[in-house]
Amino acid sequence: MKKILITGVGGFIGFHTAKKLLEKGKHIIGIDNMNNSYDTALKEYRLSKLKHFTNFIFYKQDIANREELKMIFSQNKIEKIIHLAGKAGVRKSLEEPQEYISSNILGTVNLLELSKDFKIDNFINASSSSVYAENEIPFIENNHINKISSPYGVTKRATELFTYSYHLNYKLNIVNFRFFTVYGSIGRPDMSIFKFIKLIDNNEPIHIFGDGEQTRSFTFVDDIVNGIIKALELTGFETINLGNDKRYSLNYLIKAIGKELNKKAKLIFEETNSLDMPDTLPDIQKANKLLDWKPEIDLDEGISKTINWHIENRELVNSFIL
Repeated sequence: MKKILITGVGGFIGFHTAKKLLEKGKHIIGIDNMNNSYDTALKEYRLSKLKHFTNFIFYKQDIANREELKMIFSQNKIEKIIHLAGKAGVRKSLEEPQEYISSNILGTVNLLELSKDFKIDNFINASSSSVYAENEIPFIENNHINKISSPYGVTKRATELFTYSYHLNYKLNIVNFRFFTVYGSIGRPDMSIFKFIKLIDNNEPIHIFGDGEQTRSFTFVDDIVNGIIKALELTGFETINLGNDKRYSLNYLIKAIGKELNKKAKLIFEETNSLDMPDTLPDIQKANKLLDWKPEIDLDEGISKTINWHIENRELVNSFIL
């Protein structure tokens, strides 16, 4: 029986992707080392939802361990890989670059090696908008990427270069997705929208680095999942932006959350962080052309959906450590 391997299945995008495919009747092998990059209770919560499916198998494993990965490949007929595991976070990558190299680069190369050896049909790799760094908006996939400010962005760009090498030398079908600020229910507690909702709901202050006018392409997780699934049949090698083609300031975002919660945010403005990109905005013509994809959920609707989940699970959310 052919199966789809999803790495980082306990993570935010990994969970939603696995859930959608499991509901479609696909057989999923999930891998996650359940590290403590953020509150592991949230990862355990997501995983508990997936374990209800009989067509789901989970391995608690680190992708940096090639021999253990090889055993998983040997024991399962894996047809496709959705590689979403890795260390995330721009600022934290300055503190522990070695961990980012191990997880993001070594882990990806291990999976590529096994994809070559086990003749995997399709390989989807999660990259990031962080690779664009100092490029001007809108970001286009063929932009020259020469200056990346964070070790995190560097590791993500490195995975793109490795995937191209394996496509060129071993004819692997590979898609690199550059994701843009993904949010939604059961999200990452270290990301702005999750934090802002929780802090405003609890009447706690929000610390803003800069004046709040920096903009982001906030992309609802369901749109991201739809793009990933559409790419499972693509052949060749592609690098594709997957993000909302509208951008909103942090100030707008905070006001929208406050309005939905019927509460006013308490803001503390601090000095701009040099690692933070002032603006992000993708050109998504390639995603539209190759995948017939475009974002369906705008920010206001996405915020409403995310807050509804928060309210329904307020006690659970408040148990998670930011």
